[in-house]
Amino acid sequence: MGRAFEYRKAAKLKRWGNMARTFTKIGKQISIAVKAGGPDPENNPALRTLVANAKATNMPKENVERAIKKASSKEGGADYKEIVYEGYGPFGIAIVVETATDNNTRTVANVRSYFNKHGGSLGTSGSLDFLFTRKCLFKIAKPEGLDLEELELELIDFEVDEVFEDEGENGTEIVMYGPFESFGKIQHYLEEKGFEIRIGEFERIPTDTKEVTEEQRATIEKLIDKFEEDDDVTNVFHNMKEPEE
Repeated sequence: MGRAFEYRKAAKLKRWGNMARTFTKIGKQISIAVKAGGPDPENNPALRTLVANAKATNMPKENVERAIKKASSKEGGADYKEIVYEGYGPFGIAIVVETATDNNTRTVANVRSYFNKHGGSLGTSGSLDFLFTRKCLFKIAKPEGLDLEELELELIDFEVDEVFEDEGENGTEIVMYGPFESFGKIQHYLEEKGFEIRIGEFERIPTDTKEVTEEQRATIEKLIDKFEEDDDVTNVFHNMKEPEE
């Protein structure tokens, strides 16, 4: 697949720009993971990964511990559910919006409103599945002396189809993409080998991208910004082709 995945980097950095909102969203995901698998990261792989993600975004350790404690308390905090919304933005751009919400009525009303006000429309669940492939993404710190080709060969057993180096804020990282269903197996392998996992998450890769003009891009990005400003939204994916560098 080459470096096609790189087009999401700018959007990802932009999304992490508002730290308070980022921490809120990670806190919700931690709550969901704790309620599903318990408060101990050692026995809860999903929570373990989220703790690593939180660290990568500079979320204070006390915020993470507070989110875990709140979710595992008798009161349990809010009951968040992960819900995916799909629709078309202006100019026929497919958009998938992932949310973590304790009030589906509020969230769906907001998502529908954003689509409608920006020349798009909310579709039915699963209507855009054919336009995206779900992948798992891992970023690990590059150990000294690592042989990248050797790592690639070992990851073949997990059907990993993309491995490359990238310069992160904290030095060189190894980025890898694999099948959605292989997340747990890849995480287990990386942990067993002693790699430092900095990010572990899921992404939706468009099977084909749609070309737009600069004016159209600006209009579509206004809609994407509205989604990303919403505290219930955790991820936004689209099939708009990124401009050539």
